[in-house]
Amino acid sequence: MFVPRVYQEPDESWKVDLVRSNPLAQLVSNGGEGDPPWVTHVPIIMDPYEAEPVTRLSGITLWGHMNRANPHWKALGTSTPVVVTFTGPHAYVSPTVYECTPAAPTWNFTTVHARGVLRKVESEGDTLATVQETVRIFEVEFGDGWSMEESVDYFHRILPGVGAFRISVSLADGMFKLSQEQPPHIRERVRSSFARRGSSVHRDVASLMGRLGREALDPTAARSSAAPPPSSGTR
Repeated sequence: MFVPRVYQEPDESWKVDLVRSNPLAQLVSNGGEGDPPWVTHVPIIMDPYEAEPVTRLSGITLWGHMNRANPHWKALGTSTPVVVTFTGPHAYVSPTVYECTPAAPTWNFTTVHARGVLRKVESEGDTLATVQETVRIFEVEFGDGWSMEESVDYFHRILPGVGAFRISVSLADGMFKLSQEQPPHIRERVRSSFARRGSSVHRDVASLMGRLGREALDPTAARSSAAPPPSSGTR
């Protein structure tokens, strides 16, 4: 992914936070000769058995799963190069916010592209673990703490249709386009305008713009503002 220097993340924790907060990713792999690439939306989690807190994406393992009936699953080999894209908060920026001319509209957005090698999970136990750990993490982060205890038998029944996989990440690029190219007073107008909007997406972009401003003044704030990792699972 082409990332102009001005839009690079100020700290690796930004990419980690974005992946955790926006786990519905696009899994992309090459098609056959003359065919378009395969693209499938999949839920992705970081390896829940990672011994140390995740501070960078390069070198980690991502867990995911998809429907085995999806032709994309059959197109994946035993060791397939893939790209996984995660989209964070984004919003349109109207020139009216700038209160100056000339001006041009743009779009503020945040995204992470992770490259690596995908390997299919073969065992039923590891496939079940993928589903259960995904549910556990998502319930903590986004749900109401639903217990899967009474649904384990159901999980076993649907397991033959689940294709689980692991992705060993070799490189991760992040782009955080948050009006950094604008003078500070214009950036603040955009941030303030978004913060007042009723849309949660606009407010999320405003929050990131505020965080960017704080960390530009105090780089050590990157560590203190990073979201804590989900609690690790146990074998």
